[in-house]
Amino acid sequence: MTTATPVKTEYEAIIGLETHCQLSTNTKIFSNSSTAFGADPNTNIDPVCMGLPGVLPVLNAKVLEYAVKAGLALNCQIARYSKFDRKQYFYPDLPKNYQISQYDLPIAEHGWLEIEMVDDAGNPIRKRIGITRLHMEEDAGKLVHAGSDRLAGSSYSLVDYNRAGVPLVEIVSEPDLRTGQEAAEYAQELRRIVRYLGVSDGNMQEGSLRCDVNISVRPVGQKEFGTKVEIKNMNSFSAIQKAIDYEIERQIAAVEAGETIIQETRLWEEGSQRTSSMRVKEGSSDYRYFPEPDLAPIEVSEPQLESWNNELPELPAQKRHRYETELGLSAYDTRVLTEDRPVTEYFESAIAVGASSKAAANWITQDIAAYLNKQKLTISEIKLSPENLADVISRIESGKISNAQAKEKLVDLLNGTEPEKAFAGQELINDEDTLAEIIDEIIAANPKQVEQYRGGKTNLKGFFVGQVLKKTNKRANPKLTNELVEKKLNAG
Repeated sequence: MTTATPVKTEYEAIIGLETHCQLSTNTKIFSNSSTAFGADPNTNIDPVCMGLPGVLPVLNAKVLEYAVKAGLALNCQIARYSKFDRKQYFYPDLPKNYQISQYDLPIAEHGWLEIEMVDDAGNPIRKRIGITRLHMEEDAGKLVHAGSDRLAGSSYSLVDYNRAGVPLVEIVSEPDLRTGQEAAEYAQELRRIVRYLGVSDGNMQEGSLRCDVNISVRPVGQKEFGTKVEIKNMNSFSAIQKAIDYEIERQIAAVEAGETIIQETRLWEEGSQRTSSMRVKEGSSDYRYFPEPDLAPIEVSEPQLESWNNELPELPAQKRHRYETELGLSAYDTRVLTEDRPVTEYFESAIAVGASSKAAANWITQDIAAYLNKQKLTISEIKLSPENLADVISRIESGKISNAQAKEKLVDLLNGTEPEKAFAGQELINDEDTLAEIIDEIIAANPKQVEQYRGGKTNLKGFFVGQVLKKTNKRANPKLTNELVEKKLNAG
């Protein structure tokens, strides 16, 4: 959970995000070429995405389903009637010299999502961020700059059209964000949602989730917005936060110096940790939108909408609230458990078969998470089933094994050893008479330490407990052993 950091009190930033999210369909939005990432350049192409004469686009039905589900999850109003439009612009990686997108009648509008942060005192803060619109569109190709020259940094460019026609939804937020941390949290929550839905993998490194930031500053109390600047080229949530924080300071400094802020597109330079000017920002009139003549309008029926709505899973924010209110988990635990859907499903499977929610949360967010991070694995790749984790927790809580024993065997358990085999012959000694007899023997064998303990060195209790554990090969119940050792030492 992030901590909100305000900007200078004299000014406030007005921030909105435009997020392009690649949909996880097997084929492209208007043709049957593969969308697989990592293919050799210009191998996932076809006449439609290359814009060859005489070909016609056909909408991928799965793209519409995924777009509607994303809109529903973002609490949007789904348009019963929408259409595609041509967005005109020339660029070498856009084969048709126009992009098929949606302009005035998008598939979804007027939604919101909730972000969570904490204030300086550690108290949770929840804020609702408006969603202006969500629309479908096709992606462009990719320019690969190569070679080098003294002035521009490259001497030639190659074009890879594999991404051309890959299905996207563009999600535009309201200008409700005020800090870089809020914007980064918004982007993270958006990624959680699309991953939970299964409509996108949200992988920023592969370009599946790309965020452009619109930002302006104004004096506190002023109603009018300042001049908006767009920032591109951010490939991580930390980059989003850093770029915004830098740009806020840059714009404030410019305003205070009497300089004019121009509407432009800037790039985030990760190496120098600064933004730099790329081009003057286009307006919508520059794109000369008009209805796409080769695609029919889209109508979503009430039965279809209801069917897709019923297929939505419980979303991350809903789970976080439920885990805190119904299961009594901490904000930290709920955050970790709901970050990825497979982790959530693992946790819920464990408590469904009897594991206590707090114990399961502790194991998953601490010991298991540490192992996964070290081994670079996902929770789906371990061989400790939720049922076996519940078995281990039950053995601990019933006193059959200790927490320390379970931790010692954790790697074996994660690699598939059954609890029955892992803890064979290691059940704890819980019989008071047996333990009392062992403790009496150890006390009798260590009169000097007994005298020191009774003389005030009470930390020597750990010595006696350790001797009991050693004598029983760590099978003595630790809690009961502590109680009995203290009782017998104090009895003298």
